[in-house]
Amino acid sequence: MTDALIAALRPEAGEAPESQIVAVVNHGREKPDIIPLWAGEGDLPTPDFICEAATRSLAAGETFYTYQRGIPELRAALADYYEKHFEVRMPAERFIVCGSGMQSIHMAVRMTAGTGDTIVVPSPTWPNAPASIELNGAKARTVPMTFDVSGWTLDLQAVMDACDATTKAIFVNSPSNPTGWIMPLDDMRALLDFARARGLWIIADEIYTRYVYGDMPRSLSFLDIADPEDRILYCNTFSKNWAMTGWRVGWLVIPQALGQVCENLIQYNTSGVPAFLQRACVAALSRGDDFVDFQVRRAREGRAIVCDALSASNRIELARPGGAFYAFFAVTGIDDTRGLAIRLVDEAGVGLAPGVAFGPGGERFMRLCFARHAGDLSKAMDRLTDWLNNHPA
Repeated sequence: MTDALIAALRPEAGEAPESQIVAVVNHGREKPDIIPLWAGEGDLPTPDFICEAATRSLAAGETFYTYQRGIPELRAALADYYEKHFEVRMPAERFIVCGSGMQSIHMAVRMTAGTGDTIVVPSPTWPNAPASIELNGAKARTVPMTFDVSGWTLDLQAVMDACDATTKAIFVNSPSNPTGWIMPLDDMRALLDFARARGLWIIADEIYTRYVYGDMPRSLSFLDIADPEDRILYCNTFSKNWAMTGWRVGWLVIPQALGQVCENLIQYNTSGVPAFLQRACVAALSRGDDFVDFQVRRAREGRAIVCDALSASNRIELARPGGAFYAFFAVTGIDDTRGLAIRLVDEAGVGLAPGVAFGPGGERFMRLCFARHAGDLSKAMDRLTDWLNNHPA
């Protein structure tokens, strides 16, 4: 009966893949003394000044339907944020408030591709992006990146060669989840020129822009080189910078002409983000720079703890990430990363995400989130090292 019911659904729904990350989380969520480094979030709760803004809004009775595109105050705050951190002044009309960064990606895909279309995706990548493409009836055409201990690289020509008459968009996540790769500016220019010439969209997932570990205050963005009317959709979220993963609020930066299209899509999906959540987001943008800087410093320290410990093992292959907050490493002699993730939960008390979740090129790797207290990370590295020493390949 179960199979018959699933078979009666649209194939895109019935065949949607189980999240390999969530499967490991569900296996270990209730285990005592687990150090959970499997998800893309830190261990800090949302700062009080953000929570208080939501509380004040609720107390004021802001519990009704609101602007589909986002309250004017939040869209204006987003414009100010980009002027400050990206040195580009954009009208508030280019910002669309969404119910999470995931919804921003889903909307970008929905606007650009459907049945019979393809979107080219460098891989390894966050699994929700290609899953969203497939759920919309299109196909994700992955282009595997190349791993070396000096860093991950993307063959831009391979990306271009993967584009054919069915291709509507190219998905670029930089800094990358899970690899920490950052697209070089010259590659950005070349890809933008290619997309312009071919009439393709670029879906730019720039969620980790503030998490970089060189000398720059932020990562490079297509906004640094693009024109306002270029076919680029920028996806972002409040989750990472301001410790708001559970709030489920994100945004899109769009060509201004698409405003009504985005409003329509929101109307027929969520009908808008609650006003009290948006008030909290205004507080995050206007008062949260110090907190973001603290988060990045903390991640920098966590990166050093984790990468130093992993690099000391002769069983680990690792490229130190240039951005985001993940270590993506392989364990010599172990290819079943989902099985390894389950064993590490049960036998080492450490929760990691299996590389098989991240698509072609990532199968033999493990992802570890280092946006966490230094003491927890040191303990996790001790546990992982002990496990590796006691379980030779």
